Amino acid sequence: QVQLVESGGGLVQAGGSLRLSCVASGRTFSTYPMGWFRQAPGKEREFVAAISWNTDYADSVKGRFIISRDNAKNTVYLQMNSLKPEDTAVYYCAAKGGFVYPPQQLRMAQSYDYWGQGTQVTVSS
Repeated sequence: QVQLVESGGGLVQAGGSLRLSCVASGRTFSTYPMGWFRQAPGKEREFVAAISWNTDYADSVKGRFIISRDNAKNTVYLQMNSLKPEDTAVYYCAAKGGFVYPPQQLRMAQSYDYWGQGTQVTVSS
């Protein structure tokens, strides 16, 4: 059974940093795409970042967030810098159990097969 477990969320002041982690178990995702999405209260889930053969970011986080992975640990990270109050949301890790083409499809939640339970990130002004 595949499980994705996120950690690293919390409360931080604007301008601060957090690093989210997502550990996968049940299968290896080292060669498959993984992504981060977020959902703020009253809003739809939105794409944040994805990693496959390359990386992709939403315009709202480009230059501030960095997605990376440690294949040996079956873990994907999201380093979040220069956080803003509008980054406040529940952040979800997602994994795809196969390849996706074109890679732009990784911006869509329905492209993923597995999801974590989410971790809350709150940025105070």
